Amino acid sequence: MPEPQPTTPSGEPHRTAEAVDALAALRAALRHRTVAGPDKVDAEFDGLHADLRTHFPLLHAACERVDLPDHALLLRWPGRAADRPVVLMAHQDVVPTNPRDNWTHPPYEAVVDDGFVWGRGTLDCKGSLVAICAAVETLIADGFVPTQDVWLSFSSDEEVAGTTAPLAVAALQERGVDPWLVLDEGGMAVTGAFPGVSEPMAVIGLAEKGLVVLELTATGAGGHASTPPTPSAPAILAKAVLALEKRPAPASLPDPSVRMLERLAPLTRPPMRQVLANVDRARKPAAAALAKLGPVTAALVRTTYAITQLAGSPAQNVLASTATATVNMRVAVDDDVDTAVARVRKTVGKDVQVEVLDAYEPSPVAPIGEAYDLLEQVTAEVMPDVAPTPYVVMAATDARHFQRVWAPVYRFNPFRMTESQRNSLHNVDERLEVSSYLEGIDWYTTLLRRI
Repeated sequence: MPEPQPTTPSGEPHRTAEAVDALAALRAALRHRTVAGPDKVDAEFDGLHADLRTHFPLLHAACERVDLPDHALLLRWPGRAADRPVVLMAHQDVVPTNPRDNWTHPPYEAVVDDGFVWGRGTLDCKGSLVAICAAVETLIADGFVPTQDVWLSFSSDEEVAGTTAPLAVAALQERGVDPWLVLDEGGMAVTGAFPGVSEPMAVIGLAEKGLVVLELTATGAGGHASTPPTPSAPAILAKAVLALEKRPAPASLPDPSVRMLERLAPLTRPPMRQVLANVDRARKPAAAALAKLGPVTAALVRTTYAITQLAGSPAQNVLASTATATVNMRVAVDDDVDTAVARVRKTVGKDVQVEVLDAYEPSPVAPIGEAYDLLEQVTAEVMPDVAPTPYVVMAATDARHFQRVWAPVYRFNPFRMTESQRNSLHNVDERLEVSSYLEGIDWYTTLLRRI
């Protein structure tokens, strides 16, 4: 049965040939289980690369490929000049799926149903990868040559915090590339993400939080469960965990969040409008108020603590001589790793050992300047009903490796996502609306014409 002709979110039809080709390319990419890390299967990445060559022959003919290990892709599309090059990023790998999870459609069959393409990687991040390639392929077919060199950097191990994105950075440095704009995944066009704002907003990431993974350990007497001591190791640990929940990190408003709230002010009603419009003059009370509105706004204004793993006794009738908890911290851009860890040590007390398992600092903050303005202009043209705004990305992306070297690094996926879709990230029923995917291709195409 032929695919129905997709339309844009505004109802305008896309040209059928372009739409079907782009959708077929995405579906082909989604069928490869490109999981990185210990479970990596080289043949899955090889198959993805073969499908990209099949669906985007003009791109592969026009672009110079830089050899990188571990299936990373770094391609140069030559422009008329190279003094203000652009880097477009995405990653090939996906998080694994649990066979016990009950998906509406199998995660690697790329089923199109109810206007969506379903599958692992649609949102994170093969949708962006294939949309970028489709935009480049379309422009080459039209005889277009970009004003500046365009680099396509597609890492293969983002989900496991691997090495291929840093290798791409090193390769660009070796070639003297000084990007005018770097664009990775991160923000998106969302609805209902901020209290009091009903209009869709395009959140464009200027920075991302840092990460600390801690292991909390409490010790106590072991032995048989028939003679429990007081306090036990689990009780000591539980007290520490509760202390972290009861005494969160202090709330504050870094500059990117202030800029976001000021942009959102006209979209809200009084008295919220007045509060947000004047937030720069009242950062402390505004941060305190936002911290109480819910987990999403609380994450905007503070370093967060998430207790993700707990472990104790190996048997139901054996006392735990050691109890451990894993804490996943996302460090605010106006905080730092050492300060955040010291705060945790003070909160949990001397009876609990705190070990840092992994850590990296928050990224620098990208400037709101000419490159950022272009992202807003393209968004306003392609998505006229969506309000663009700066943003701090809560999760980790490959962009942080680029931002350690270059300033104009931004994070935005030009796709519309409902709350349900956002909740499907790294979860069951990940899916991307076909019309939004095609609109995203239009977005990348428009961007490439404007650089």
